[in-house]
Amino acid sequence: MADRQLVAVSAPGKVLLAGGYLVLDRKHTGLVFGLDARIYCIVQEILTSSGVVLSEISVQSPQFENAVWHYGYRWDGRDGGMHMSELRRDADLALSRNLFIETALCYALSYIGSVSSPIIAPASITILADNDYYSTPADLESTDRFHNFGVPISKAHKTGLGSSAALVTALTAAVLTHYLPTALLDIRSDIGKRRLHNLAQAAHCAAQGKVGSGFDVASAVYGSCLYKRFSPDILSSHAEPGAPGFASQLVATVDDIDSKWDTEITKAKVKVPEGLRLVMCDVSVGSQTPGMVKQVLAWRKANQEEADWLWDDLQASNDALAKELTVLAEADAKVAPDYSRLRMCFSAIRELIREMGEKSEVSIEPPAQTKLLDACEAVEGVVGGTVPGAGGYDAIALLIQDKQSTVKALKDLLEGWKFEGEGVGGGKVSMLGVREEMEGVRVEDLSGYESEYLQ
Repeated sequence: MADRQLVAVSAPGKVLLAGGYLVLDRKHTGLVFGLDARIYCIVQEILTSSGVVLSEISVQSPQFENAVWHYGYRWDGRDGGMHMSELRRDADLALSRNLFIETALCYALSYIGSVSSPIIAPASITILADNDYYSTPADLESTDRFHNFGVPISKAHKTGLGSSAALVTALTAAVLTHYLPTALLDIRSDIGKRRLHNLAQAAHCAAQGKVGSGFDVASAVYGSCLYKRFSPDILSSHAEPGAPGFASQLVATVDDIDSKWDTEITKAKVKVPEGLRLVMCDVSVGSQTPGMVKQVLAWRKANQEEADWLWDDLQASNDALAKELTVLAEADAKVAPDYSRLRMCFSAIRELIREMGEKSEVSIEPPAQTKLLDACEAVEGVVGGTVPGAGGYDAIALLIQDKQSTVKALKDLLEGWKFEGEGVGGGKVSMLGVREEMEGVRVEDLSGYESEYLQ
């Protein structure tokens, strides 16, 4: 076995700037940017007394109330992988399952047990999230690097930055790095990232109960990229943990980095020109994304020809946006940039998104968001913006000139902004402290983690 040193790994959040709904179809692509808001997973061995055998992994997320989970584990002799069971430490406390943590551990340990050894040493894991993953009430605002939100995770309002994908990716990468020697898997290598991507996709899909497009996991692994999804049948027919043959099938799926996985992840075509930056503005409301996606896809199925024309038009507008960003990034720095075509791209995308919403009767860009985006785009230095991903009331995304004056003008606009009507009256709007991040998963320097956060 590898030397089980204390390790820390982080993965970034995401924003699907262009390609919402389209990215579910292999015919189309999504322009996804990683964000510098990260989720960190720190793994350290639990030391036991001589002769004491312990099969336990404890997980804590100290920024939330009662966010502690203890798991027992045992190897299934029928090639069913690692069996996980949550342990009750207090008879008076009900178990509060976290399927993303539990599933990520099950899949990672099943893979490790298959390629290395099923004898897994006990460990403790600490999960820390940058504050911008969650809306922070004004009376709780602080300057802590990892804010204590004072509520259970289930009560914390997410800002829509892809916390579950970043969590599963960071946790999977940290556990692999902790238990496996780099000769078997190194997440800093191209092959290591491919295997991490495959394993994290499998675990994330299993945890959420469906095969999604996977763009959020891809950006957690690779950072900003142009993404075309994998064929759903790669994972849809996968055996369940505990079923005979699960472990062998998992290894075959993860290690098949050439033929089976037909996803396309391109980093070279995603660039942010010098002088521009991405910002996110949280509207403190949030959306029920699965329900919205289901309704849009139902409309598309019932109106295939009309929907195909709309999807193709939106893809062309998304491609134009990515191309114009690249053109500006590669332009002569001595010539003053012209952002007019970029503004036209954002305008075209927003118009088509609203059309999609009207036809499917889904509030992809609700009137309250339209009003907010229009006001933001009128601020000097704001190039354009969208309701990213599935839309609704998650944080909006803006591309702005990277000037302090533009940031200040935006903050001044948002300071007194409130939504009206649509059942979300009084929602505050605030600029998150995030920007684009080109880098994906990475091993972190442990010197930056205060001992108060560790078990």
